[in-house]
Amino acid sequence: MKAAVIDIGSNSVRLMMWADGKVLYKQLHTTRLGEGTAFSSVLKEEAIERTALAVRDFFVRANEEGACKVFAYATEAVRSAKNGNEFTARVKALTGLEVEILSGETEAELGLFGALKERQEGGIIDVGGASTEVCFRKGGRLAFSVSIPLGAVRLFDLCHDDALLLQKTIAPHLEIIKAAPRLSPVFGVGGTATTIAALRLQLKEYSPAAVQGCHISIEELAALTNKLLSLSAEERKALPGMDVRRADIIAGGAYLLTSVLRTLQTDELIVSDSDNLEGYLAYKGFGA
Repeated sequence: MKAAVIDIGSNSVRLMMWADGKVLYKQLHTTRLGEGTAFSSVLKEEAIERTALAVRDFFVRANEEGACKVFAYATEAVRSAKNGNEFTARVKALTGLEVEILSGETEAELGLFGALKERQEGGIIDVGGASTEVCFRKGGRLAFSVSIPLGAVRLFDLCHDDALLLQKTIAPHLEIIKAAPRLSPVFGVGGTATTIAALRLQLKEYSPAAVQGCHISIEELAALTNKLLSLSAEERKALPGMDVRRADIIAGGAYLLTSVLRTLQTDELIVSDSDNLEGYLAYKGFGA
């Protein structure tokens, strides 16, 4: 049995194809649905159209490859937009799909399941395009879950690569994270974390297997963040492991990830390529 999940994020649209208990592959289109939402609560018409077309393309591909069911969900850019219903209506017109808009807490819990699987304790940090989720499990139960309205795209809109402005923008949002339990391991999921792992490993080509389980110390993460902040977007594109589609936004995302990790008083991040895509499919009863 084959199934597909389409994750509509603030920076990109992702497709995961799954069959008989295994992930076959994931694919991504960068569409920047959340661009400009740092200054406006309205999604741009051109962002709606290019993102909806990306969803359509993935929907067509999933059906051509024999998916018996195709799911689609959206996150912060859509849930916080005044015209989010315009986007979901456009997707439905193109595909017939009903897009489920996840709350920040649900998004965090799905990412937690995707990374931890059956592990009884641990947490995740998911730096997305327009929001960041922090979630912990203790004794097999949800112990903490928050979503803050900052991510790599939104920080780029607000701060570009100004370290002082990044610090001032992020600091107030860290207060709520201080209440999180001090548990380990802490996994990093999402595009910011996986790109950092690819940079840390200097991958010539992205490999989910190589990224999965990559350990990065807080010192390594801070040093890489400072390096990224010192380079222009064009200079970053030349770095081994850099996803050129993220070159402009990666420094702010890395700064935010480092700040959250420090707030949690955690010395190490473990990167997971398994995330809320797997969590969502399991939530729908397919047991990714």
